[in-house]
Amino acid sequence: MQITTVPIVDYLVLDAPPHLVATVCNQCAAYYFDHRDACASCFATDFTRAQVDSTGTLATFTVVAFAAPGVSVPFIAGVVDCGGISVRANIVNVEPSPDLLRLGMPLRLTTFPIGKDSNGVEAIGFGFEPSAIAEGRR
Repeated sequence: MQITTVPIVDYLVLDAPPHLVATVCNQCAAYYFDHRDACASCFATDFTRAQVDSTGTLATFTVVAFAAPGVSVPFIAGVVDCGGISVRANIVNVEPSPDLLRLGMPLRLTTFPIGKDSNGVEAIGFGFEPSAIAEGRR
């Protein structure tokens, strides 16, 4: 079987529906979105994996106006509260204006193509979009 898409990060699962999976410390229940050999909170070394809610609310955000060369600006960088788990992600499919965003607004995970390599394998990224936009596409 030839791979045609790959997630941009290993904690993005492209199954239907796409979702995020976190590493969870079995001792203190701290959540991480990267590989851990030891927990940064309690130093335990035993972890499990858990699916993260695909909906949440906007906890904080900033409109990024200056970025590295090649990165289109402006864009919205945010923190989304997904059932008590903080997820850092871009807020997408909404104009990058503070007037159109509000803390506590409902958001939903979405995925999108980022680009293809020379073999035609497409990288898939994720962000969060306002739930009202997602509902309108159904």
